[in-house]
Amino acid sequence: MKALILAPFDPSALRRLREGLEIMYESWLDTRRLLSPEELIERIQRHDLQIVVVEADFIFDEVFESTNSLRLVGVCRNSVNNVDVEAATRHGVSVINTPARNAVSVAELTVGLMLSLARHIPSAHSIVQSGKWLDPVEPYITLRGVELAGNVAGIIGLGAIGSEVAKRLRAFDMVVLVYDPYVNPERITQAGGKRVGLPELMRESDFITIHCPVSPETIGLIGANEVGLMKPTAYLINTAGWEVVDEKVLLQALEQRRIAGAAFDTYQTHPVSPQNPLLQLDNAILTPHIGGATDGTVKRYSQMMVEEIERFVDGKRPKNLVNPEVWKQNVR
Repeated sequence: MKALILAPFDPSALRRLREGLEIMYESWLDTRRLLSPEELIERIQRHDLQIVVVEADFIFDEVFESTNSLRLVGVCRNSVNNVDVEAATRHGVSVINTPARNAVSVAELTVGLMLSLARHIPSAHSIVQSGKWLDPVEPYITLRGVELAGNVAGIIGLGAIGSEVAKRLRAFDMVVLVYDPYVNPERITQAGGKRVGLPELMRESDFITIHCPVSPETIGLIGANEVGLMKPTAYLINTAGWEVVDEKVLLQALEQRRIAGAAFDTYQTHPVSPQNPLLQLDNAILTPHIGGATDGTVKRYSQMMVEEIERFVDGKRPKNLVNPEVWKQNVR
């Protein structure tokens, strides 16, 4: 079989794949561009490709309509919203993903942002680097922070990432509250947390961190009522989807200092518009959507993808098959 890999891939995983497949490797981080549908169709047709692996590239309906050789699409993410799965299913193409591939990296960034808010680390760095640290006593006043130990962390969504966050926060001796109506009580107990309703979590938490998926149920989950329940000393961290939080409501709360601060890694636009009022805040920390940007994430999803492709080539059902109905249709 022939495969085109457009996702960044671990070298050892590539070598393993090349032992049994003909591989074309073009990481979008190397080329700094995504293939258009026309370009992708041309590649598949010209090289008679059976497998395409993507991370950021989109595979639309016309790609499946215009090609006959494609049998498997691998998505190096948990979400597969960059692939028309319904079209893939209609054309008998299996789609696989890599769930939880960035759970550790996002969890670690979350804790890093929490510490940065608690101890004003970005501001402290800026003061020293800019030469404004002139009074040895002043930082003890203006940059006085809070400790994580003994404070309450509220985790919204105890999936793979939320569970990793809980594990790390226990090491900081934090009290962990969890709001997740879809997870069983045993999992919350194993995470060292206490199940609570959303209002109680918003009211009692010193640090609130969001890790639920974007869905009709979670869009706008954190609105005016929820933000209004937060302590004036509380912080909010969002490394999940921007849609979960009403940005205008949170912006107003930050501007009026009705809450202590917030940190964001996701936004309505990537990159952030220069006119975005978040850029003017001195009580917000902004990172450029780097939650999963670690070597560990690439190595993890590369290994997962290799194992899944090997199963597929051997005629075995992939473990992370997004559209299992395709497997039922095809006699292998």
